[in-house]
Amino acid sequence: MSYMTIRQIKHEICLNKLRDLGCEVISIQGVMFYVKCPLSELDISYVYHLNPDNTFDLERIKPYFISVGNLTTEKEVVDLISIDIKQFKNAKKSQNFNMFVDADRELANMVKAFEDLFLYYNIDKEDISLIKGEIRGLKELLLKVKSKSKRIFYDKDPDNI
Repeated sequence: MSYMTIRQIKHEICLNKLRDLGCEVISIQGVMFYVKCPLSELDISYVYHLNPDNTFDLERIKPYFISVGNLTTEKEVVDLISIDIKQFKNAKKSQNFNMFVDADRELANMVKAFEDLFLYYNIDKEDISLIKGEIRGLKELLLKVKSKSKRIFYDKDPDNI
């Protein structure tokens, strides 16, 4: 007779809550999970990995990739995905949604290009300083745009801006 550990029971509850949100959950070898949340005209997908220390690495892979982070409980996984779904349902109403997703993909490609630059070439300190200055300028631009834009989501405060 097989027994489920408390951790397995908690995780099964997590999977059921994700399914209650309308998500399809596919287990990959019992340690990695693919979560697909179809919304009208938009699919949001995630992958999370159950680590040996019982933490979770969560990544959103659609509509664009972003590493969400390392979470300590199943509840955090469900809560983060639930908020994310609400945010995307809200953001999808914007006429600028597709432009935003395209811009985010361009930023992700810039990160890849920067990594290629670093891994394949010997870059001078001065050039790295120039790049860092451009990054600071982009951060300042984001803050400027935020200050003149109307907030539209209040269920959770922003984490990074």
